[in-house]
Order: sequence, then structure tokens, then C-alpha cells
Amino acid sequence: MTAETRNGYPPMNLQTRAIGAAPSAAHLCDPIPIRRIEAIRVAVPLAKPMLMAGVRLETADNVLVRIESADGTVGWGEASAAPTMTGDLAEGIVAAVDYLAPLLAGQDARMHALLARRCLAAMHHNGAAKSAIDMALIDLVGRHLGVPIVELLGGPQCESAMPMWLLGNPSVADDIAEGRARRAQGFGFFKLKVGIKPVAEEIEAATALRRELGGDVLLCADANMGMGLSRAQAFVRRAGDLDLVYLEQPVGAEDIAGMRALAATGAVPICADEGIAGAADVLAHERAGAIGGINLKLMKVGGPRAAMRVAALCEALGLSIAGACKIAESSISAANTLAVARAAGNVDWGLSLSHVYLAEDLVRNPIRLAAGAFVPPTGPGSGLDVDEALVARYRVR
Repeated sequence: MTAETRNGYPPMNLQTRAIGAAPSAAHLCDPIPIRRIEAIRVAVPLAKPMLMAGVRLETADNVLVRIESADGTVGWGEASAAPTMTGDLAEGIVAAVDYLAPLLAGQDARMHALLARRCLAAMHHNGAAKSAIDMALIDLVGRHLGVPIVELLGGPQCESAMPMWLLGNPSVADDIAEGRARRAQGFGFFKLKVGIKPVAEEIEAATALRRELGGDVLLCADANMGMGLSRAQAFVRRAGDLDLVYLEQPVGAEDIAGMRALAATGAVPICADEGIAGAADVLAHERAGAIGGINLKLMKVGGPRAAMRVAALCEALGLSIAGACKIAESSISAANTLAVARAAGNVDWGLSLSHVYLAEDLVRNPIRLAAGAFVPPTGPGSGLDVDEALVARYRVR
């Protein structure tokens, strides 16, 4: 199966794709001096609470990065606090951006790839801050050059990837009702949050979802490290009849041996998420025979450009990819995740964009779903119109 036909999504018509007015040749050569870098912490309410491995989330604690060039053009990036996934706290992301800002101030943003690589090398970990900076740089340059960010990542190989909806309600009845409603809206791929209740109850919940949503719906489960090996083994022994696409991170991020033991059962493909912070982790899991694929989040690996390298490695190793944002980032992060999925072309385990779980997005033109696929924004850079009044409303000072 080629990248162009994966998941049934056709390739883009590159001859008719609108990318905005073509810049002049002189404009393409002009430097883009970076004048200002700002980290902005925001707290945006979710449309409804979500349960993940025993944690109840009601608000998205995110950090925006705003990079402004000398002529006033602005590029935006975003990452979310993720203390149980990456260890990143919002305060830490802000501090890391402030630490890295001197590497960017006064530099020519046209050298965005070099600047992003310098940020990757300048401090250990802190992938969220590096990712938000990389997003903002790419957005800024795309707006100056009049091209979408997907072009700066090498151009699209496919139009989209299959959209996924997360189910994490207190009751099975609520999950079923929500699944039916989202099915009617065009979602055909669902991820059930597990690792919260006793295994027997979670098997019953997954069985009920499969029965009520139908056999043509794709279903996977995500434990967010909440099971432990013995519970995960009990789950996979009983999950064989559910036709799960994968079980995601059932054990701790460092427990590659546990992941290998679960993968060896052959009952369900095992997906690594919290255990993947870059290419080296992908190689370690694959060499151990511990996974069938990964959940690729930009904030874990350091940004869109780093994510493209990880995606290429997965393709070479024959690993599947699920693309995702952290719960719950706005359309700013979603646009970059979608661009990576389109440019990589091998996101075959679905695409989870999390702006759909916010009570209010931070842009005037949120990424929308149509005909069962996320629609890429049009226009230069991210193609988004960030509402700075909303940013100010939700800003944490």
C-alpha cells in the first residue's frame, strides 16, 4: 500500500492547491530578523472533563510561543503541560522558552531548521518548549514566504489521515452515547481510555462499545501507563475478540521488558507513547520486539521537524504511527500535527487532534472535520487566524 492511498485518502491535487499569493523573487531572499520571542501560559477549559489513568482533566494548561519578526509578522507555536507523560510543567515550558530565546533573538528566521537544531542541542529534554518554538518558527517563515507549513516540511504526500475520537467517560453508557454521536459526525476510529477501572469492567466496556458501534468501526485502547504488567496481561488475554487496532502504553515508560512480554502474546499490537521521546527510544523498543508502532506527539520529540525524522525511521523499520496532540491543545498545535501527518504520509494508526475537546479554540478558524477527514487550513504558514483577545482572556499571569 502506498502512502498516497493509505487509509483510503487520495493524494492532493498539487496543481490546484491554493497556497496564497506568490511572493516575489526578491522577497524570497529577504532576511526575516526575529525581534521578539514570548512564552504565554494559558488555561483553556475543556468542553467536558476527561478521565485519563485516574486523572480528571477539566482545563488545558498550555503554553503558546509567539515569535515576531522585525516587520511585525507573527508565528505561533504551542505545547501542553504533561507532568505524567513527559514531566513538562507549564512553568517549566515558559522557563525553557525564556532560556532558549537568546539563541533566536536577532537571527534570520529563514535559517529555521538550523535554529531549531540549535535549540534541540542547547538543553536536555524539554521537548515541549523546543516543539512550540519550532512550530512558531515554521509558521513565521511560511507567512513571510506565502506558503503553508506543510511545504516547509517537504510537501504533502497525502491529504489527511483517519481522524480519531477519544472516549473517557465515567460510564459505559456515556461512552456509547458519545461514540454514536461522533460516529454520526464522521468519526470511524475511537480510542477508549483504560487503566482506570478493574480489568473485567474495562473488557466489558470495550465489548459493549464494539457491539454498539459495529464491526466496521476501528477501536483501540490507551492505558496511559495505568495498568501495570499483570493487569495488562489479563486485559490482552481477554481482548482478542475485540479486534483492537492496538493497545497503547499499558505499562510504565521505562518498562520495555513489560511491553515486549505483551507484544509476544500476539493478542493485540502494542503501541508506545510515553516511552517515546525521540528516535533512540523508537530504536530501543523496536530492537526489543516490544512494539508494533508508536504514538507520535510533536511535544515529545521536539517539534515538527524532529517528528518528520522519527516518522521516516518508523517507515524504515516497518512500524505504524498514530499521530496525536496532547489533551487538549488548540488548533495551533493541531495544524502542525496535521501538517506532519500529511508530509510524512505514513500515519496509518489514525490522527487524534485535541482542539475538538476545548470549550473554545484560540483561533477564529479552527480546523474542521468534513467528509470523515480533518480539513487542512488554507493560507500561508499555519493558515490560522489566532485570536489574541482570546489568548489574553485565558492567559495565566
